[in-house]
Parts: sequence; structure tokens; C-alpha cells
Amino acid sequence: MITLHNNGVFLSEGGLHASAPLSPEEGRKRTLAWSILQAHSVSGDPEKLQVRFDAMASHDITYVGIIQQARASGMREFPLPYALTNCHNSLCAVGGTINEDDHVFGLSAARKYGGIYVPANQSVIHSYAREQLAGCGKMILGSDSHTRYGALGTMAVGEGGPELAKQLLKNTWDVPYPQVVLVYLTGTPKRGVGPHDVAITLVKATFESGFVNNCVLEFAGPGVAGLPIDFRNGIDVMTTETTCLSSIWETDEETRGFYEAHGRGEEYKELHPGECAWYDKYIELDLSQIEPMIALPFHPSNAWTIREFLENAQDLLATVEADAQKRYPKAKVNLAQKVRDGGVWADQGVIAGCAGGLFDNITEAADILRGGSCGDGYFTLDVYPTSVPVSLELTNIGATADLLQSGAVIKPSFCGPCFGAGDVPAHNGLSLRHTTRNFPNREGSKPGEGQFAAVCLMDARSIAATARNGGKITPATEIEYAPVRRPYHFDQGVYGKRVYNGYGRPRPEEELILGPNITDWPKMQPLAENLLVELAAVLRDGVTTTDELIPSGETSSYRSNPLRLAEFTLSRREPAYVGRTKEIAECEAGRLAGNVPERLKALLDRCGADAGKTQFGSCVFANRPGDGSAREQAASCQKVLGGFANICYAFATKRYRSNCINWGILPFTLDEGTDFPYEAGDCVFVPKLREAIQEGREDIPAKVLKADGGEAEITLHVRGLTAEAREIILDGCLMNYYAKRAN
Repeated sequence: MITLHNNGVFLSEGGLHASAPLSPEEGRKRTLAWSILQAHSVSGDPEKLQVRFDAMASHDITYVGIIQQARASGMREFPLPYALTNCHNSLCAVGGTINEDDHVFGLSAARKYGGIYVPANQSVIHSYAREQLAGCGKMILGSDSHTRYGALGTMAVGEGGPELAKQLLKNTWDVPYPQVVLVYLTGTPKRGVGPHDVAITLVKATFESGFVNNCVLEFAGPGVAGLPIDFRNGIDVMTTETTCLSSIWETDEETRGFYEAHGRGEEYKELHPGECAWYDKYIELDLSQIEPMIALPFHPSNAWTIREFLENAQDLLATVEADAQKRYPKAKVNLAQKVRDGGVWADQGVIAGCAGGLFDNITEAADILRGGSCGDGYFTLDVYPTSVPVSLELTNIGATADLLQSGAVIKPSFCGPCFGAGDVPAHNGLSLRHTTRNFPNREGSKPGEGQFAAVCLMDARSIAATARNGGKITPATEIEYAPVRRPYHFDQGVYGKRVYNGYGRPRPEEELILGPNITDWPKMQPLAENLLVELAAVLRDGVTTTDELIPSGETSSYRSNPLRLAEFTLSRREPAYVGRTKEIAECEAGRLAGNVPERLKALLDRCGADAGKTQFGSCVFANRPGDGSAREQAASCQKVLGGFANICYAFATKRYRSNCINWGILPFTLDEGTDFPYEAGDCVFVPKLREAIQEGREDIPAKVLKADGGEAEITLHVRGLTAEAREIILDGCLMNYYAKRAN
């Protein structure tokens, strides 16, 4: 079904080969990734990329902060097409006027700086980018981790907000040339198997080992031709969950059909790897062997075939219960009750967002449910088409009527169910979702207050099959139905009537409209000669997600107010963190004012450091932090609270590490296997750190000052910093870096 090969391979028309009449060095220049990345890099060094993107996209959780950063750094207009979509903070009753204030700000910014503004519920971010921004051979940068348009021949990258601010300031995205991994597709999926089944299979095979971490996935092989474009898009958007850097697919007439259907036929180019293209690793995936899948809490990689799950449901759900109880001691978790009456019963089905709400997914769900019923029990089914044009076409062909007649509810285009801002289940509810993630709290419950609900990821087809059986979990392969592939007709007039497109036509005379919750960033201090940090949180989990660092859900309403948002940092994972960091920050404020608190004096005396030359802040230790969302707030909130460092064995994603650097947080790492037995309240002193960063030293000696009086020597690493990244850290953050140069 799927096989990983940790060795290089050549791809030619005859298939996969261990050797070829040219070297791997020459062969790698024949990959699609090489040609697109090098065409967009301005560095002149093929191993050190400095990329300028063709377009960008942000949603309403991120664009306010990005524009505020760029504005504070001297931006006068958007230098490239920049779409501001409103698909995350669309529930305008949450937080009073806050969310709609952000939307008004977004439109005023699009008008002032020459941007594209997509009103609430018109389209989710990735649907609009696919429909209106993608193009074969292009590159797009988005402030959402699921920025993936590889199936359309577009290399796309999800990053934190500061990287988008850099592009707005005509700077570059800097990254070493990545490894490229071939995903070689063969076979054809069986009826009832959908893109989420393939994607979950891929994530399960690659995530835990980090097999494709920070690599580019390049999809090719005879299996590509048999996949409709929505099927490809559905797989592609989920490559984020493998922790790869980006993705790209070869293109064909199916791809051309997508662009022509959207009135953008000129954006199509035939893209194929060159003869004897060489890849660093490869994955063989036989689509004909894929079965309907289910990903159990709390990660898309915790996956099983639905058949395996149903055969072992009692044990598997008991494992989830134990994990949940360990994470959330206040919650009374009971998923065992779902196993009854000869099956496993879910409470909710949701088909939504950039992965689930696609035209083909919904039409096939309608095929399954036509003439059937979701029942009058506890189970509910909600369907969110990914854009108004998709919703309109579903209405035109009758799919919407079929779903409504079955008892499903059709809702507007909205990403909320994917991150806990919509369709929150009841306590101990089990929700089946064709969305991108099932991390803790992604369904919106508050387990720290005793609430608990669980999300399992499934494909729309099996969710519809389950709905037809009243909530009894059922793979779509076991339902008799006749899927009908319908041609898609895109109505450009929908966007023409509502979307503001001011690219290339800025109106500098217009003012930004700022609601009372939209605030500027607090002042950040440059890095001092020495650094003393206190551990404010020590997280021993294998991986720490950005959802844990800064929770999603209702916190989204405060993403335009750095100080208020920071109050939520680690609130669902380490509730004592905010209080600890505030105490540390008060000490640092006293130091800066020339009135060093006694507590800090005692620490400085222990390490023999000068108060005038030693910065004091908080620090987070985690084994592998930063999996998941690209949200910059996972780092900026730490900095707003006085955080100056993270210590870990490895960063889960490049984007989270980049966020830390751009906010002036030292990205310290330890050698794998190094013991770190320290706890919250212990401190780490790093002497002459500023000098070490200036000189590019990567191995930095430090001393641990334990709260009980003990001491220990450790070595911290700061590896792979570019010259610009070093300057950003020295200046204290990206905004300081730009402001210093502007002055």
C-alpha cells in the first residue's frame, strides 16, 4: 500500500531506477522543485535560497498583525497580490465587535495599500487562492500552515506572519535548498475511498519518524492521471501534517481543466520532472490498496483503517481515554460508551474547509445520502462548502437539496470547525470530521474546565455513509451507491460582485480603520550582552503543538491585541505559565528602570553577572515544539510576556522556529539524548551571548542555576542562522530590525 525508501532514486519514463547515465547532482536539477525554487530565488547560490513569491494570502486571524508589523517597518503599499480572506473569525458575535472590527480594518488596508479583500463567508483562504491566485510554476506564501497548492502546479508555503511582512517589505524568504522526496503514485482508488483516506495513510507513514520533515514532496507516477483535481487538492492540502516544507505535482489535462473552468486557462503549463530526475528519498503509494481510514485523537497520524478500528474499538478508545485523562485530569472522559449495539456510534459529522468542503467531496456525499436519512437521534451532519461559487454550483446541480432532504445542514464557507470555533460537540461527544486536524481542543471543548470532546478525521464519503446509518461508523466501501462525477462550473460573477480587488491601485490618502481592540505591538528590547532566563514551563510531551502554545477557538478574537491574546499562552496546557512569566517580566522591568528586585539580584550574584548587561526573561522547554499551525502568535505571545528563549531537542517545523527568530526568541537546541532534568523555576545563564550570536558561534556554553541551589553546565546550540536572522535576534525582533534600518 505505502512503502518508504530512505535512499535516492532516479525517475524516468520507465519508472524508478537506482542508477542513470548522469549523477545525482545533475539529476536533482531535473525535478520540478528545483526548477521552481531556483526560478524564484534571487540569491545566486542554489544551495541558499532567497525566495520572492508571486502572491500571498492571509486570513482574519493573521492579517491584522502582519499589516501592523509591515506598516511599523515602513511599508507604503503591497508589492504583490495579497488576498485578505475572512474565514476564521467569521462568527462576529464572539468578542463583541472585535471580529468585525478586524474585517473593517482588512478592507481599509486593502484599499489603502492595494490588496484583495474577500468578505466573510465568501471563501475559505485556500479555496480562494486555488481559484484566483494559483498558477503553474508559481509560488505562493500564506500565513496558514495548510498553504498547499501543489496539485495545481504551484509551490506554496505556510509561514508565520513575520515572513509575510518581509515580502511586503520586498525582502526574501531564506531557506537552505531542501531535500526533495518523490511520492510515486500507482493504481486507482476504489469506490468509497476519498482523498482524506490517502492523505491520512501518508501522514501515518511519515509523521512520527520525521521522514519528510522540511522536505518538498513531489508527486508523480501513473497514478496521478486517474485522480480528479479535487482529489489531488484534498491529498495535497494534508501534506502539511507530514511536516514537509511544500509540495508540487506534475500537471496534465486534468489540471488544465481546472484553470479553464475558472476562466484562467493562461495559468496552465504542462509540468513534468525531467528524464532521470533524482530524488533524495522516495515513497511508493499504491492507490488501489488504500482503504477508508480513521485518525483517532490527538493527531492525524494516529490512524487505522476503519475496519481495524471497528474490530478493536474497545481497546483503541481506551487508549485515547487514558491519553486524554493524563492530559486533562479534570475531565471525566468516557468514550467506551460509543461502543454498543454491534457498532461504534458517533455524535456528529462535519465536512468542511480546505480539505473537506470541496465540490467532489460534497457531491459524492450527496450521492451516498440521496434518499436516505441522518436519523432523528443524537447524530448531526453539517456541511460547509469551501466557497460561495462551490455552494452555488452544488445548488444548481441539486446536491444541496439531496443533503438537506437527508437531514444534513448546509452552512456558509467557514474554517471554524477545523480549529474549534464551530460545531463544538457535547461533553464526551465523538465528532467525525473531514477537516485537517484533530489535535487537542480543535473541536472547541475546554477540558481544563472539565469539558471533553474528541475528533476523529474521516473522509467525507465515510462520514456520509455513517450519517446514512444514523451515526454508526461505517466505511463508504460498505455502502451501495453510484458516484457520479459532475463537471464543475465556476461563476466568476460571485466574486466580481463582492470581492474588492485593489492590487496595483493603492489609495494612500485613505486611513486605516482601527477598532478599539486593534493595538500596536509593545516595545521590544535588543539582546543584551548576557542572557538569564527562568524556565516558566517544562513540557515533556513528545511533540508540543502550536495549539497548545496558544490555543485556538475563542482566543482568535484577540489576535489583533497582543497583550490580551498573550493571557491565553499555554492556558490549556500549563495554566501557571502566564503568572510565572509576568513575575519574571516585572523583575526585568525593574532592572530596566534601574531598580533591580532582590530576587533578581540574588540570581545575578549566583552567576557573577552585571545587572546592566544581563537581560532577564522567561523560557519554555519542550522536547519538540511547534507542530501544527503557522500562527506566529505561538511565538509572539511568549515574547510579549517577556520570553527570550526556547530550549528543545529539535523544532517540529521550520515555520515555528522562524517565528521564534523573527520575534527575537533564541532558538536553543540540545544534542539528542542530553539529559534535561530541570523544572519550572530553574534558571539558565548564557554569558556573552550577544557576542556569540554576532560571531556566528553555534555551540554556546551555559550554566543551569537550580532553584534548590544546585548548578550544572550545559551546552546550547544555535545552528544554521543566516546573517539576517542573527541581526534580527540582536535587534530584538523583526520590527526592530526594519525600524533600525529605516532610521
